[in-house]
Amino acid sequence: MICSLDEIKKKEVIDVKTGERLGYIDDVRMDTEKSEIISVIIYGGYRFFGLFGKEDDVELPCNSIKVIGSDTILADTSFAKCTKNKFLRFKSLLG
Repeated sequence: MICSLDEIKKKEVIDVKTGERLGYIDDVRMDTEKSEIISVIIYGGYRFFGLFGKEDDVELPCNSIKVIGSDTILADTSFAKCTKNKFLRFKSLLG
């Protein structure tokens, strides 16, 4: 299956082991020398309208993605990294 980034961003990511909804893919990490995608990034949501900060961002390596379906992506989060919102967000730069 060949998908564009726009199509991938419209699919919801679900953890295979727990059934937990992780959210939607917001960004990708690429190796430009090898022309391959290394991982996908799901930004953490706001807690109580942003008054209590944000949840951690989740970075899923591509080898943790098990199935890409028509509506959802099933992934094993045992390889995921949770980070404290360290990824640069272009939306915040634009306004």
